[in-house]
Amino acid sequence: MAKKSKPENEMNENEPKSNLVGYVRRSNAGGAIKVSINSDAFSDCETYITSDGQEYVPLVISLNALNKVLNGERVVTTISQIQD
Repeated sequence: MAKKSKPENEMNENEPKSNLVGYVRRSNAGGAIKVSINSDAFSDCETYITSDGQEYVPLVISLNALNKVLNGERVVTTISQIQD
């Protein structure tokens, strides 16, 4: 008996939404990580304020994807903000 798949819009409701903010890649020499942030996307990000009054932008980089960049398996990976 074949499994019934959920409609596409129903599957997306359970997945967190994310906002693409930038990219991470290795430097040409390989000794550093280059981070490129889109300033328009960054300014649209949600922030939080710590108890000492500092404002931060929480961003996410997949550890698995970053390891692939570090190992040379991928050229670039994304930096995103997960939005509730």
